Amino acid sequence: MKLKALALALVTLLPAVASAHQAGDFFIRAGSATVRPTGGSDNVLGLGEFDVSNNTQLGLTFTYMATDNIGIELLGATPFRHKVGLAATGTLATVHQLPPTLMAQWYFMGNTSKWQPYAGIGINYTMFYDTDFNQTGRDNGLSNLSVKNTWGIAGQVGLDYQLTPNWMLNASLWYMNIDTKVRFDAGSDHQSIDTHINPFVFFFGAGYRF
Repeated sequence: MKLKALALALVTLLPAVASAHQAGDFFIRAGSATVRPTGGSDNVLGLGEFDVSNNTQLGLTFTYMATDNIGIELLGATPFRHKVGLAATGTLATVHQLPPTLMAQWYFMGNTSKWQPYAGIGINYTMFYDTDFNQTGRDNGLSNLSVKNTWGIAGQVGLDYQLTPNWMLNASLWYMNIDTKVRFDAGSDHQSIDTHINPFVFFFGAGYRF
């Protein structure tokens, strides 16, 4: 009788664990997303490479589980705002960007554990807008700033921990290949600078399964 009672208790507990991630699930995660550029640029006016600042915004991910192990995820966020400058001049401009990214993911534990490590690979499209030189830039004779939108490859690793059948905690690390062109006028000369942002994105948040 004791063995039967124990087996029944285990069977009762299984759905709570197995409901973590399984085929047909849809869940949303929200939290802080910090973009940390790692690249540089071609030499700018003989003054060195562009420096692009970090920025933290609200990150959102939307995930559909096609199978117990395969997820499709879309990354979104509130607009990121980066200061761009040179070591010799300080900040020259502000640039806003949105980097929607679509990922195919592999969840290593299926629906068998509350711990859900995963990895993904996908494609990123970065949209730049509201780009403008500040007073320092204008005082240095710079004008007509634009940044080219760009496609690139993205990768990620992450970990979910299931708190309840519906709620989870999440931490993930993304890498995005963002190579673009920064165009502007320096007096009467038109400049086109190859710029490699290539950021790591650190995400910490919570998720809810529907």
